[in-house]
Parts: sequence; structure tokens; C-alpha cells
Amino acid sequence: MRLFIYELVSGGGLGVDAPASLRREGWAMLRAAAEDFSPLPGIHLTTLLDDRHPEPLGHECRRKTSHLPFHDFHACVVEADAVLLIAPEFMDILSNLSHAVLRAERRLLGCMPPAVELAGDKLETARHWQRTHVPTPAVELATERPPAAIPPPWVCKPRHGAGSQATYLVPDRASWSGVFEHACAEWPKNDLLAQTYVAGLPASVSFLLGPGRRVPLMPAAQTLTHDGRFQYRGGRVPLSPPLWDRAVRLGRAAIAGMVGLQGYVGVDLVLGNAADGTEDHAIEINPRLTTSYIGLRQLCRMNLAAAWLDVLDGKAVELAWDTVPVEFAADGTVD
Repeated sequence: MRLFIYELVSGGGLGVDAPASLRREGWAMLRAAAEDFSPLPGIHLTTLLDDRHPEPLGHECRRKTSHLPFHDFHACVVEADAVLLIAPEFMDILSNLSHAVLRAERRLLGCMPPAVELAGDKLETARHWQRTHVPTPAVELATERPPAAIPPPWVCKPRHGAGSQATYLVPDRASWSGVFEHACAEWPKNDLLAQTYVAGLPASVSFLLGPGRRVPLMPAAQTLTHDGRFQYRGGRVPLSPPLWDRAVRLGRAAIAGMVGLQGYVGVDLVLGNAADGTEDHAIEINPRLTTSYIGLRQLCRMNLAAAWLDVLDGKAVELAWDTVPVEFAADGTVD
């Protein structure tokens, strides 16, 4: 199978002004995915990079040569049998790239466009979870005025966003105006949300999804900055067994009923202080590869890329894990 792995930022899709957080995490995910897929039997791997990145070893790497947006991307797609996309959801980027793969009649190893579009809209995701009784913080569209329907503290963040851009903790009503102004300087003000802040352990749980298959991976604790910006710095695996069970249970509920999720999907959570999980909340769905993959691949006793393909083919997969704690950074560094 000729497999094309495309990571948007490393491939020059956001130009020279891409946020540093997206550049760092995108490169780490691309490198890890390429290392895992390239040695699989029958896989001929191609990636696309701009000239600011060193070339990974062990597979065919093409360089971005055209100044036309996504010209080189489309050329690689039509020469492939299957495509794995690593791209943010904002500005409909991941959705548009997914549609392009399907129009070329190539196999998509990630989520289908309807799932990408729902998961990429944090307001609609929250409404979906409210209808399906998944615990999630209250949310409303943000304006210059402090939120009226939900009490502080709040998180002000983009409705369509990634990489902790324009994301702020707002402790009280008096702080709203100044924080909202800062957020608007980073992001269009008509695309910002106010969400109830919930305290607890930031965590994530990822799944491999395919026909009749929902395979949970090892949940991870997230390392976020404590400056009120919630910037992602990496994570730690594994969680303790009680937290592990709670994360998987809530993650399963969060992805239930969302049509078109497939491949690798991550769910961001906050695990509260109540031991029975009644204070746990689902925060976001990432319909794509996430940085947690960096740590998970270190502890899984089989190649996660092979498991990914097996699950997409509807095959039963039993994963075994080492439990020696691993910490990983957003740049791919593992301790």
C-alpha cells in the first residue's frame, strides 16, 4: 500500500507564520507516525515537507516545490492508495483536506468529514454531549459583555481552534473585558466561546476506531501551563487504575453517537475530585492524531500503527502495555 502521511505545518500548509506550538507538536507527531508506519510489511511511505525541516530517515520524503496552496499535497494524494492527515480543525482545514482525499477516491485513515466538522466546532460538540447526557461544562458564545447564563470562573477560547490559541482563564466578571480584548487580538471575536471552568486533573484518552471496533488506549495526564493560558506541554502515562477506568468510561460516552469517527481519535477530559467520577467532564474531541501518541507508542508492546490498520479493517486487536511511567513533551522528547 502506498501511504501518504501529511502533516500540515511541516508540509508548509500554514506558511512561515504558523504558531510555534503547532509547528512543534506537528513535527513530533509526523516523526512518530512515520517511524511506526514505515517498517510495516507492504507499506511504501511518502511524506511532504517544506525546506525548514530535516528529512526523516527510512521513507520517501518529497519537498514542497510549489507556491500554490496545496498543489504538492494533491500531487502526493493522487499517487497514494491511502492518506493519513495530521492537521488542525480550525478554518475547516482538516475537513477540506479530508474531502480532497475522498474526491481523489483514496482511502482515508482518519475521520470522515462530518465527524471532523462536528468535533471541530466546540459549541456544537457541547450541544451534542448535552443531548446525549455526557457531562461537559456549560458553554455560550462570547461577547464583549461577561457571560450572563453561566457564573465565573470561565475559560475564553475559540469555537474552532487548536493548540491553545486565544485560550484564557477568566476568574471573575471584572476581568472579562480585558481578557476578551486579549483573546480578540489573537482570534476573531465572533468565533470565541465562554465555557465554565472546571477544576481537576487535565487528562486525555485516545481510541482506535473501525467497523465494530472501539479500542481504548492508555489514558494520559496532560501537562498544561499554570499561567491561565492552558498551553500544552506534554503528558504522563499511565494514570492510576481508578482514574484510568474513569477516563475510558467517559471517553467511550463522548465518542458514542458521533458518526464518522474512525482511525485515531483523542478525547480531552478533566477528572474531578469525586472518586465516583461524578465531577468528571468531557472537554473536546480531537478527530486526528494527538501528541499523546508520543508517549503511548513507548509503552504499547505492539506497533500502534499496525493496530491502527487492523482496527480500520475491522480486525480484533488486543493491546498489552508496559506500566513503567513515561513523561513526554510536546516536542516529542520522552523521559
